[in-house]
Amino acid sequence: MNIIDIITKKKNKYVLLEEEIKYFIDEYVENNITDYQASALLMAICINGMNEEEEYYLTKAMVESGDMVDLSSIKGICVDKHSTGGIGDKTSLVVGPILAACGLKIAKMSGRGLGFTGGTIDKLESIPNFKTQLTEGEFITQINDVGISIIGQTGNLVPADKKIYALRDVSGTIDSISLISASIMSKKIASGAPYILLDIKVGSGAFMKSEQEAEKLAKSMIQIGKKYNRKVVCVLTDMNVPLGNCVGNSIEVVEAIETLKGEGNPRFMDLCETLCSQILIMTGVCSDKLSSINMVKDTIKNKTALEKFKKMIEFQKGNQEVINNYKILKKSNYIETIYSDRNAYISNVDALGIGKSSMLLGAGRIKKEDCIDLSVGIELFVEKGDFVKKDQIVAKLYHNNKNLNEAIKIVENSVDYCDEPIKCSNVIIKVIE
Repeated sequence: MNIIDIITKKKNKYVLLEEEIKYFIDEYVENNITDYQASALLMAICINGMNEEEEYYLTKAMVESGDMVDLSSIKGICVDKHSTGGIGDKTSLVVGPILAACGLKIAKMSGRGLGFTGGTIDKLESIPNFKTQLTEGEFITQINDVGISIIGQTGNLVPADKKIYALRDVSGTIDSISLISASIMSKKIASGAPYILLDIKVGSGAFMKSEQEAEKLAKSMIQIGKKYNRKVVCVLTDMNVPLGNCVGNSIEVVEAIETLKGEGNPRFMDLCETLCSQILIMTGVCSDKLSSINMVKDTIKNKTALEKFKKMIEFQKGNQEVINNYKILKKSNYIETIYSDRNAYISNVDALGIGKSSMLLGAGRIKKEDCIDLSVGIELFVEKGDFVKKDQIVAKLYHNNKNLNEAIKIVENSVDYCDEPIKCSNVIIKVIE
């Protein structure tokens, strides 16, 4: 068996055997296959796709390339939640504490964000001294004691995915359903939780541009989950417009805390409630949507979800004063304000444009080794469907004089106006089980 034969086989649209896929993963992790050979195979997969069995074998080989987290000592129902990423997506910072307040155990390992803004781990590191690297023992202890822990991936969790993802990023093979599915599910399977909720973003600010693509991805990941005896539910959500009011790192932490205090953006809260509801139903904690939504609302009203977030910060050595004092977060003192130039309705706030602008300011990274500026970002004061008056504030850009003029221009071009009222789309597109 050799890699050239495997590349040629997939190039010619044949189905790869389990042993061929395992050979590729094992040998690539051991550096016995070159990056250019791996890139050739990834491109063949990207162009010709994989069937259900191939996707499972690829996921399995990636899982087995490293360690698996043993969550058997966690007392209670353990769940994990993952988003495919989007603009202003601070959902885990709200959904996790709510579910912990509902009695579930949240064991979440997250990566750092590539692209427009940081990932969940970057946002949490906006909190002074917050520790995102724990030992497995510390991770388990915290979940049992607090009900929630969100940490960075351990060093040897799915090493194959780390290598392959970095290669996909520079070889034009990011947008493959099979490769995305195996990447996400290998990490979720290795992380150990028996219940997995996947938030699949759809639209201009997401990897999946169409509902059809997103549904195909969802079905692929659900099938992989079944083979591992994991319950997987996918929620397709709209990412044509930014999620919430803030896009950045520190400012998204503020928005998450405000949401846990009951003062969040309604559309963002709707998403959080739906995701929590699906998890409460899939785990059997609640029997229907009404009772689950009521349980979620109660955790906000009685502040138990906020208290869970505070305890998570405390256990992970962060400064819990952030709950009531946002000044301890890094936030740029340089602010550029954009105003409406007319009386009109907002017909669109393009997520992709806002994301590009935030990355130009320094809130995101292009390469994994890039440093991001936690203090910058964009705060939106309007949403699609709003009526605005001339000289009303549309957005504020928190910046440190990096690419400011270009960022301003993109934000201005991302906000469209019209003369007549418009109907806004729901944040929830579809639930797939």
